[in-house]
Amino acid sequence: MTVDEGARTVTPGRAAQELELRREEFRLAVQLGLVRTVPTGEAGGPRRIERRELDRLRAAPDFPTGLRERVRAVGTAEAAALLEIAPDRFTRLARTGHVSPVRFSLNRYRAVVWTYLAEEVADFGLACPALLTGRLPLDLRERLAAHEDLRPRNWRARRLAVLLRTADDPWARAAAIASQLDPVQVAEVVDDPYERAHLDRLRPPPPPGMPGATAAREIAERLTRADDPDEILWQRLSLAMALDEARADGPAPYPGEAGVAVPGGAAGSWPRGRVLVPPPPPPRVPTGAPESFSPSRTSVVPGPAGDPAPPVRVQAGRGAPQMVSVPAQAGPPASGASASPVAVTDRPPARPGRSRFLDRFRRGRPDAGRPRGRRRPVSWP
Repeated sequence: MTVDEGARTVTPGRAAQELELRREEFRLAVQLGLVRTVPTGEAGGPRRIERRELDRLRAAPDFPTGLRERVRAVGTAEAAALLEIAPDRFTRLARTGHVSPVRFSLNRYRAVVWTYLAEEVADFGLACPALLTGRLPLDLRERLAAHEDLRPRNWRARRLAVLLRTADDPWARAAAIASQLDPVQVAEVVDDPYERAHLDRLRPPPPPGMPGATAAREIAERLTRADDPDEILWQRLSLAMALDEARADGPAPYPGEAGVAVPGGAAGSWPRGRVLVPPPPPPRVPTGAPESFSPSRTSVVPGPAGDPAPPVRVQAGRGAPQMVSVPAQAGPPASGASASPVAVTDRPPARPGRSRFLDRFRRGRPDAGRPRGRRRPVSWP
């Protein structure tokens, strides 16, 4: 961060003090888009607030009372008091999706406590006064009897909208969508492990106030992931579309490797990355060779004729199989070119000596191995 940037932007803590907001109120103001933030130079670093944005908010005629009212969050009891209804009735209206929560927390009994915007609660009371008195409609009663609860889904939709609004590139938007799916669901949509690793690196941080205890954290993490079949299908489709946009913008970075760099190839080309090639057995010293004879420590693994890849040299010691990098090449070899040795294979190369040794037992030739003895006659008692 340059000195010029530090002069025109401030940290979130400093901005909360100048706007006369508590920490939770300031976080909610940023989440609702009331306070606009800008990214820093560091990838994934904390976002800052421009000085002119603070000047704009402070210049409002109702500052700071108006800003505080817009970020005022209430619980179930206080929201029911605003609507002048029973808390149980407000809970039923929230479960059927009439009011969306903006935040949740877990109490000491590990029960989920939802928080709502006071402004949205008041707007709902003015828009739907018929739902505040009398018996609820039949369709709402049937949904409540089926134990429907749309509060987690509505909270996830609100949080995803915030993450997509603050995402800087297509891959970050895809990571925001993937954060609301189970890892198994993500693996079914994103089949490339390098892309999944890139999405995991860009995964947005957990929502503020996540509990530290293991059991409570598991409950909170379940609330952050889609659980309804329709919601899961919708998020999978959204992730697939976001991946198409991200791939069109640029491929996911692949981790660097020591050795030869392997560029991506077309269909039918050599595989990207590193392959496992076992070292060949050490060559036998010919009988009668001089004492100065020493087999080479480097051998070339031959391959089938017509393979376009260049030879790969591997160590010929008695160690474990070694990882070697193989450049990806595509296309058939040029006409008239000689066959080039290849070391890439999906399985370790067969040992001709071993196979011939076993064939001697399968065929049962008398000249291979020890001579057969005569079968003893079997005498019955």
